[in-house]
Amino acid sequence: MLLNDFYSLTKLENMNDSNYKALIHLNASHDIFKGHFPDNPVTPGVCMLQIIKEITEKIVSKKLFMNQCSNVKFMALINPEVNPNLVLSIEITETATNVYKVKNTTTFDETVALKLVCNFKTI
Repeated sequence: MLLNDFYSLTKLENMNDSNYKALIHLNASHDIFKGHFPDNPVTPGVCMLQIIKEITEKIVSKKLFMNQCSNVKFMALINPEVNPNLVLSIEITETATNVYKVKNTTTFDETVALKLVCNFKTI
């Protein structure tokens, strides 16, 4: 895990053939939040992308790298002190040999925080 103790995966559930639901808990005391931003922590977008990659790796049991993102929308700030628990809905489709298309919607409470479509290749 590149982010060490930045988050914990509390639940990973296979909803059907290609759809998964992951519940994560952000560590509000992590050093990243001391710089991003002091007294007003915001989860960096690049960290959210890394979390999605790591969860996808766990699901497909392969090491991956992000090859292409065709759509990334950050729709709400994620403050780990206010909303540390996130739900990630992940759809994974193998589009070619060792290429995975990932669609994700990340929410907290009833708020959509992130939507993305990315392609990952195996390393």
